[in-house]
Amino acid sequence: MNTSLPLFHITRPSILKEKAPLLIMLHGYGSDENDLFSFAPELQKELFIISVRAPYPMQPYGNAWYAINFDAEKGKWSDNEQAIQSRDLIADFIDKAIENYPVDKNNVTLLGFSQGSILSYAVALTYPLKVRNVIALSGYVNQGILPDNIKDTDYSNLDFYCSHGSVDQVIPVDWARQTVPFFNRLNIKHQYSEFPVGHGVAPQNFYEFQDWLSKRI
Repeated sequence: MNTSLPLFHITRPSILKEKAPLLIMLHGYGSDENDLFSFAPELQKELFIISVRAPYPMQPYGNAWYAINFDAEKGKWSDNEQAIQSRDLIADFIDKAIENYPVDKNNVTLLGFSQGSILSYAVALTYPLKVRNVIALSGYVNQGILPDNIKDTDYSNLDFYCSHGSVDQVIPVDWARQTVPFFNRLNIKHQYSEFPVGHGVAPQNFYEFQDWLSKRI
């Protein structure tokens, strides 16, 4: 546990003593750093795993990367300004983690769920040189928190694994399906999978992204 970095987090060290591939976990809305960290024992021992707590505490428990507001007229909407602040905070955290831990700056993977997945997309597409792989579970690309110059940016080093539940009642699967044409337009490497579940990670989903990641570290 290290509190000197810009975000509270927990770690699982790698079996490698230096230049370990780095996996940073970003949890969903209302959760905390322990949620995705439950995957850690089943993931590759070479990985140096960091699970991060989002910066905004919620009541009575949990944390958020940005506010989700419920308005009678607007319906449900995200605070994009807060999301951009968290996007940049995560990008800064990547730099600080590389300085503080024995990891490979050229082999950084983000693993996000839901709100953490939305921010994983945003970090990689805004700062593509900081990230190599993204595992985006039950999220979507929010273009409102991306820079304006994405059409002119080189994303050739990025690779995405994207998955969604086909009966997700929190984030509609149609939103996630838009990822495929979006990435195709930008010539970004990606794999997209759906599973017959709601807003969660099915066992077969876990095994698929685990296998996908093992080929990239």
